[in-house]
Amino acid sequence: HSGDSACSIPPATLAPDLQDEIRRATVALAMELGVRGLMNVQYAVRRGSLHVLEVNPRASRTVPYVSKAIGRPIAKYAARIMMGERLAGIGFSGEPPFAHVSVKQPVFPFNRFPGVDTVLGPEMKSTGEVMGIDYTFGGAFARALLGAGVDLPDSGTVFLSVRRADRSAARILGRRLAQLGFRIVSTEGTGEALRQEGIEVEVVCKIREGRPNALDYLKDRKIDFVVNTPSGKGARTDEGRIRAFTVTRGIPCITTLSGASAAVRGIEARRRGGLEVRALQDYFPG
Repeated sequence: HSGDSACSIPPATLAPDLQDEIRRATVALAMELGVRGLMNVQYAVRRGSLHVLEVNPRASRTVPYVSKAIGRPIAKYAARIMMGERLAGIGFSGEPPFAHVSVKQPVFPFNRFPGVDTVLGPEMKSTGEVMGIDYTFGGAFARALLGAGVDLPDSGTVFLSVRRADRSAARILGRRLAQLGFRIVSTEGTGEALRQEGIEVEVVCKIREGRPNALDYLKDRKIDFVVNTPSGKGARTDEGRIRAFTVTRGIPCITTLSGASAAVRGIEARRRGGLEVRALQDYFPG
């Protein structure tokens, strides 16, 4: 669900030409619909092709986030436009320049529901959102996670287990984690993929196969960070039990490779210089 997604301003993964296409499509939609004020568009990108999911002539809860990210009161501007003013008169006829990155991160209530599988689906599960700002994407992502109650470890042991389709990408992730000095624990399939890349990994049993398994390691506090892309979901599956247990122990658990890659960038940013406290006004001194 889009309400459960993290997002970044400026975009962290969209190519510049695709961003230009999104700008052109958004303006064309607004002009065709005759929108005055705010409009909410949801796009999907698949294999480099842009698709429109929905267009709504209304505000969305992303508006306060965008306003803080760019330092301009968008809702107030929209109200003035709806009352007959023009963008040029308000002084908001282009994208304002800024040098920082803003990341919005959803907040989930899983700690209120012990034993629930944390994997996401089409139904929205987040109950709030927070925002992190920094001059790098990694720093902004790490700050956003902290605001959402997720404290990434700077060192320790990672349990890395992914579905078969993700094993190729997991090799890149595993190499980055190993370069950061993390010890890697995995199940057999993912472990074999990592070993083929020359990455040192300790293989444990799946829960149904015997012991020691990942759940044993979690109970013994031998794992500091979990990356698990689901091949199935539900609190009764092996991986569902692992994900649910991380919530009870407050262990960071990420279920997508894109999220895991962003988390590694966050760890790298913390390693480089920590997270200095700044006020929102520090980013907009004018």
